[in-house]
Amino acid sequence: MNLFSVPLCLCVSPYLLSWVRLALSTHRRSPMIRSIHAIASPALGGAERFFARLVDALHESGYPSMAVLRRGSLLAETLDPAVPQLHTGMLNSVDLRTVWRIRRLVAQHRPEVVQTYMGRATRLTRVPRRSDSIHLARLGGYYRPRSYRHADAWVGNTRGICDYLVEQGFPAERVFHITNFAEAPEPSGDAAPAREARERLGIGDDALMIFALGRFRPSKGFVELLDAFALLPAEVGGRPLRLVVAGDGELRDELRAQARRLGIDERVSWMGWLTDPAPYYAAADLFVCPSRIEHLGNVILEAWGRNVPVLSTRTRGAEELMVDGETGILVAAGDARAMSDGILRALRSGEPELRRLADAGLHTVRTRHSKEAIVTAYRDLYAHLGTIGRRR
Repeated sequence: MNLFSVPLCLCVSPYLLSWVRLALSTHRRSPMIRSIHAIASPALGGAERFFARLVDALHESGYPSMAVLRRGSLLAETLDPAVPQLHTGMLNSVDLRTVWRIRRLVAQHRPEVVQTYMGRATRLTRVPRRSDSIHLARLGGYYRPRSYRHADAWVGNTRGICDYLVEQGFPAERVFHITNFAEAPEPSGDAAPAREARERLGIGDDALMIFALGRFRPSKGFVELLDAFALLPAEVGGRPLRLVVAGDGELRDELRAQARRLGIDERVSWMGWLTDPAPYYAAADLFVCPSRIEHLGNVILEAWGRNVPVLSTRTRGAEELMVDGETGILVAAGDARAMSDGILRALRSGEPELRRLADAGLHTVRTRHSKEAIVTAYRDLYAHLGTIGRRR
């Protein structure tokens, strides 16, 4: 059969043209990309900031990496400009155009690993059957197993998540535990960023500043945080008490209305999404993680990395990270009174005790959650996956 015997509708089919382009692309190897990382989140939360840190760190370490992002994602401006990016729709879990674009990307670059984050990006990633690229699905929560079973291997950022995967029938020899890391820079002695952050907020040096950061959704516990703050006195030890909240989400308007209803709105500052929260961590006297559910707690690691004492609710993640009274303070989840009592106890404990907790948290990050250790663990895992190959 020659070309002229093919029906005209088939000749001009965009699907046929796409297959032709894909076939041609496989004959010219693109610049080396050893890993592709895909995430569908449009906003910036703890998981997304970790994605950016890891991809940047892998690329910097000499392991060329590429990011596949949802079109319009705030991560596009967060990643190092040296990291190549592909922006695609990721409109839903059956976005066939995105499925095709990722498959084509894998065929073109032939990376050693295609690493996906959370459900949507994982469902949309279908590595071609004949490819040697390994699909590694990273889980930061106890998600529905069916969205992840088609991957070749899995990494959980807590031991609890890894145990859960094995209990759900995932092959134990292909389930790996690698925690997250946070930046923990050496103290510069420069107090200007923290001072400027307080000036922007209208908070004087004499005030005690409580900082919280996250998505405004029910599971993050900001409703209880505001209730807890309303139970606190206006001053502790003669120092005014202020609450600074960074983030955004579905409960934004409800939370602001709650603060007005509680009569604390003049003592609460709303920062919206922060691309770089570091100055606000540095300006804080205490960081609070108020979540009802937290599978790990990236914000805890971030606060520790900035040498800030942490109070957290007793979630699975916080209890795996923290030791109550040693590296932080743990209180009951979903209990505003317990949170209020814990905050007051921490602030009244005095600067030496708060500094001891902050230093212990910083030590934990540097010894167990350092960039060097986690990047090495991922590169070692990639090498191991290369030896065991794909599931067939």
